[in-house]
Amino acid sequence: MAQPLLKVRNLKTHFISRNRTVRAVDGVDFDVFEGKVLGIVGESGSGKSMTSLSLMRLVPGPEGRIVEGEVLLNGRDLVQLNERQMTDVRGNEMGMIFQEPMSALNPVLKIGEQIGEVLVRHRKMSKRDSRAKAVELLRSVGFPRAEQIINEYPHQLSGGMRQRAMIAMAMACEPKLLIADEPTTALDVTIQAQVLDLMRDLKTNRKTAIILITHDLGVVAEMADDVAVMYGGQVVESGTADMIFENPVHPYTHALMESIPTIHESRDRLATIPGTVPSAANFPPGCRFADRCSLAQSQCHEKMPELREVEPGHMIRCDVVAL
Repeated sequence: MAQPLLKVRNLKTHFISRNRTVRAVDGVDFDVFEGKVLGIVGESGSGKSMTSLSLMRLVPGPEGRIVEGEVLLNGRDLVQLNERQMTDVRGNEMGMIFQEPMSALNPVLKIGEQIGEVLVRHRKMSKRDSRAKAVELLRSVGFPRAEQIINEYPHQLSGGMRQRAMIAMAMACEPKLLIADEPTTALDVTIQAQVLDLMRDLKTNRKTAIILITHDLGVVAEMADDVAVMYGGQVVESGTADMIFENPVHPYTHALMESIPTIHESRDRLATIPGTVPSAANFPPGCRFADRCSLAQSQCHEKMPELREVEPGHMIRCDVVAL
């Protein structure tokens, strides 16, 4: 059996201040394989984006820190690296598409300079060679006038163009792993399709492993090979995309699936999940979904369920669901 490119084990990222501890990521486990897409889904506040920042060691400090766990990239634990070593990994072995490209791109540097900086830093290219490579990269992500785009600033580009420029930057050094945090948010459907086609091409032709973080279950169904469902800073269900979409077992996953509109049936109202995700600063005892779960029993409010296997490769964090 193929070994995972990335193994995440018991990852915990907390924000610690004098008065409280916010457990943003609280014991997350998953694997990512070469040439495969892992979709991480869940509501806002479930810990998806903070997981991605933890993998890149970009957790905002000084309060935020990884307090426990391993992030093994080809067997090398990124948690143990110092900042200089981690700088060599970012952009080189791991690339990231941030959720909002307008805030992630430097507003006072031209697009070509920002892409070229990655190549100069990691590939030791001259400025002339890095400029030529930047043009090539922009063409590869669908820019018809790449020679002009490299001389423009982020504010001169549309949202979709900025997103594609960020993908070009993330892929400049052909990293083994690409993390895409909500890459299609706020894009119109045409540009969204272009971005997804580009990511599909990276997966198929370059064997790039991709972590796709999104709340859009339609995108996950289209793109992902494997899925991890997060809630309250934890993975509550994981498995192949077929397992999750055809046989959702955890009550939270099942509720998410029920909220998706379908053309096959007519409903007056879409199903909703009552309540909200609990605050990471004040998680309730026991199962974190218990207060919103229609199947909850008394034990659910007292004991935190462990991940258990319901079929080979299909894990859930629930002790009471009937299989």
